[in-house]
Amino acid sequence: MLLVALRRIAIAGAALLVLCAAGLIWFAAAPAPERRSAPTDAIVVLTGGSLRLRTGIDLLREGKGRKLFVSGVNQQVELDELLRTSGNDPDESADWASCCVTLGHEADNTLGNAQETARWVRGQGFHNLRLVTAWYHMPRSLLEFQRAMPEVEIVPHPVFPEQVKQQHWWAWPGTATLLMSEYLKYLAALARPLIGSPPRAEPVKAIEPARAELQR
Repeated sequence: MLLVALRRIAIAGAALLVLCAAGLIWFAAAPAPERRSAPTDAIVVLTGGSLRLRTGIDLLREGKGRKLFVSGVNQQVELDELLRTSGNDPDESADWASCCVTLGHEADNTLGNAQETARWVRGQGFHNLRLVTAWYHMPRSLLEFQRAMPEVEIVPHPVFPEQVKQQHWWAWPGTATLLMSEYLKYLAALARPLIGSPPRAEPVKAIEPARAELQR
């Protein structure tokens, strides 16, 4: 009887392992969402690399959004430092950045990004936004953002960091580890409503505009 139970546990474990491996392959190989050219009310950048911020600023300059919101900025980082990181001259960018760029300092994870952005978007009265983050982070980001603001249209705009290899990703230890971690986080976010009530975005409250960052 014990051997039968152990055999069943082993079979179930093997099946689960195969399922997880197949899911990881699907996750890593899934094509990135197509970038749409139509402008949106806002552009939202999730911190995590200079390419994301540089892309967000380029989109703003191209007229792809009326305002740019950068979510998850460290409390000690100011706008001029972010502009310098993205390759822009803070002195040349200060005028347009102070009117059109807002920094969010409250989020420290993807769920926090979604809730922080939802407060800002609702406070602005926007109906759609363009979400800029890395391609491997986009599935979980879209999941959290759509839950936090189901009434807002989310347009994905993935970026592709050179250090994260899409082709033959399994042959690159750093990329493979990153994708495995992101896949597990995606599964956890997907399962969260099944194990408890899904969190709701907090009530709208003011977020300091970029101009205040420049005046510090």
